[in-house]
Amino acid sequence: MRFGPVPVAEAVGAILAHSRKVGGRRLGKGRVLGNEDVAALRDAGVETVIAARLDADDVHEDAAAERIAAVLAGAGTSVGAPFTGRANLFAQASGLLVVDAERLDAANAVDESITVATLPAWSLVRGKQMLATVKIIPFAAPRAALDAVCALLGAAPALRVAPLRAGMAVALVQTRLPDTRESVLDKTTRVLRQRVESLEGVLLAEIRCDHEAPAVADAVRALRAQGAEMVLVAGASAIVDRRDVVPAGIEAAGGAIEHFGMPVDPGNLLLLARLDGTPVLGLPGCARSPKFNGFDQVLQRLAAGLPVTPRDVTRLGVGGLLKEIAERPQPRSGKEPEARAPARAPHVAALVLAAGQSRRMGAINKLVQEVDGVAMVARAVDAARAAATHGVWVVTGHEPEAVRRALGGREVGLVHNPLYADGLSTSLAAGIAALPDDVEAVVVLLGDMPRVSARVVDRLIAAFDPVEGRSICVPTWRGKRGNPVLWARRFFPEMETLRGDVGARHLIGEHDDVVCEVAMDDDAVLLDVDSPDQLAALAGGSEQR
Repeated sequence: MRFGPVPVAEAVGAILAHSRKVGGRRLGKGRVLGNEDVAALRDAGVETVIAARLDADDVHEDAAAERIAAVLAGAGTSVGAPFTGRANLFAQASGLLVVDAERLDAANAVDESITVATLPAWSLVRGKQMLATVKIIPFAAPRAALDAVCALLGAAPALRVAPLRAGMAVALVQTRLPDTRESVLDKTTRVLRQRVESLEGVLLAEIRCDHEAPAVADAVRALRAQGAEMVLVAGASAIVDRRDVVPAGIEAAGGAIEHFGMPVDPGNLLLLARLDGTPVLGLPGCARSPKFNGFDQVLQRLAAGLPVTPRDVTRLGVGGLLKEIAERPQPRSGKEPEARAPARAPHVAALVLAAGQSRRMGAINKLVQEVDGVAMVARAVDAARAAATHGVWVVTGHEPEAVRRALGGREVGLVHNPLYADGLSTSLAAGIAALPDDVEAVVVLLGDMPRVSARVVDRLIAAFDPVEGRSICVPTWRGKRGNPVLWARRFFPEMETLRGDVGARHLIGEHDDVVCEVAMDDDAVLLDVDSPDQLAALAGGSEQR
């Protein structure tokens, strides 16, 4: 890759290194300069620009990031659309993150242009939470380095999510001494039930017994016979030796002690055992507290169906000092710190505008006309639903029942706009007002753009980052702006006050400093259907394809 000053006259096809404003328009960093851009720069008196030009052995940053993410992603993960050389991976559902750290370290050492960052291995993750990000540092990666990284990661996925075993039956044994208070046992039951249920399991049953080995043995056997898939034993007195009451009781029940103790504090006194293949855990005293401790690290792996061996336990020492991690209070502070939300995919809704009267189509409602056997409005909805959206809403107006029938029962929120005859702005305002409070942005799709795909929507969502100044994301094809457009929530009040038969397009010019242009693969973002001839041409093109 060649990087540095490029004469404007030779800059067509070069990648702009720094954003510039020319002719009242902003050319963003990373933009591939086209003929119109070069003309605008020349007209503004710009003679040279700092830009990158790719050689034959270079792979564009987005293509490189997308290829690595696809190789990296294993079961239970999904890959977001690439943007600015970054491709993120997300969890599809709750589970435990399993990472091949050695191969990832090797991949990160191949070339400085290629980086992969993940959450810590064995992290408990929730659906749509971000797991990893692939970032290409310059505007391109060397093809040889990219091939080497993909070969390293391609033998088997180096990152996956082991799903939680929904409905896993967990049973509890609690022992008593003469001075044990029932209120303490009740609290322990509540805390452990919450732990188990947070991992999508159920607390099947509990037995309270004397703090004696035979009583523990009877309780463990009884709970195993009731179908327990895991047995937790909370002793009235902490386990201090492999021959103590709790381990002796487990062995008397026919179980085998696999390991006692762990290099994690709090959690040192955890006992790992098995009875006929069923995990049996002797709990450390900290298990009675809701605060994260070593017991949680073992419980989470078992809840995801992952084996826990003595070797696994002994490898928890690095990072095993949990007393002052962010999730725990500082010593003597008496205060719990604020919880930090995990990184996740942004909550971006999709709003499909389908209220228009199709005046230029004559008597027919274009939105219910079929393209490739699917009504146009349904195609827009399908694209939105297949993308990484947080719900899809459809605004109806003209012939609402016909539009509803055309949707064929698709899972969407329906918003009727009785003022649809007053123009597009009323439909936009009605749709924005219906969005839930947790929506951070919205992609506004037009129902008469049947070739817009889920990939278009995903690329807009991938570009969205208000922190980095990308609050309005606009698709382009060869420098021309099209639809749909993504809007951050901060613009919702302005969008609700629009009037007349106009959309929010003028707001783009008013907020040019936070506009991000997202180049697309084809001209679908420019094609809308306004006449019978256009519909016929589209149908004919579809048949030819």
